[in-house]
Amino acid sequence: MDTTRLFSLEGRSALITGGSRGIGRMIAEGFLAQGARVYISARKAEACDAAAQELSAFGHCVSLPADVSTQEGMQALVAAYASHEKTLDILVNNAGAAWGAPYDEFPENGWDKVVDLNMKTPFFLTQMLTPMLRAAATEHQAKVINIASIDGIAVNPLETYSYAASKAGVIQLTRRMATRLARDRIVVSAIAPGAFASNMNKDARDHADEVGKRIPAGRIGTPEDMAGAAIFLASRAGDYVLGSTLVVDGGVIHTRGTE
Repeated sequence: MDTTRLFSLEGRSALITGGSRGIGRMIAEGFLAQGARVYISARKAEACDAAAQELSAFGHCVSLPADVSTQEGMQALVAAYASHEKTLDILVNNAGAAWGAPYDEFPENGWDKVVDLNMKTPFFLTQMLTPMLRAAATEHQAKVINIASIDGIAVNPLETYSYAASKAGVIQLTRRMATRLARDRIVVSAIAPGAFASNMNKDARDHADEVGKRIPAGRIGTPEDMAGAAIFLASRAGDYVLGSTLVVDGGVIHTRGTE
């Protein structure tokens, strides 16, 4: 058993949606450190370009701005990626949205925006990129990592109905996609993050010490925590983790409902 290469991503290509900030950027930096060629996508071109330029200090990182909430945007991203690479080793479906509103006032547009981007996009973008994933799955298996949330496993007191439903859907979608794509040597798994500093989780970003007091680990997640989980799943180390969702939350999910 040679464990020296177990977590290496040397020579592999990775596409990360929502990769300009937050969890996506944490994963991008981790992949670069392990030797991958990384392509990040985000809806805002200026932010995506700036992030890729900063991340290029750690390795090969390219900005591919796209709005993956639409079929046209997904197709544009696939075409942009294909202009750089012939195959795809790792796809991270991270782009997402949230919406909070009281039950009696929750709007249909708040439902559709979140469910479409969080649950529909990972399926159809993976479908579009499957030929390139299959082409990469020769000497090693290709990987798809869906970013779910602990809110899809245990109830958050916040009234984020479409977000919770979409993330629960992603977890089941991961299981279903995994059993189908295994025959093509494509391993599908997911990560369910807890509190990490991001624009989506402003509470963790702006009040880390206070939030950390509610977490058994005593702190919010760090970039290393997220990168480590993603590297494990993306590398040879995670080849036998098929259809599972890795919870990365410092133990908070075990305390929900007990406060």
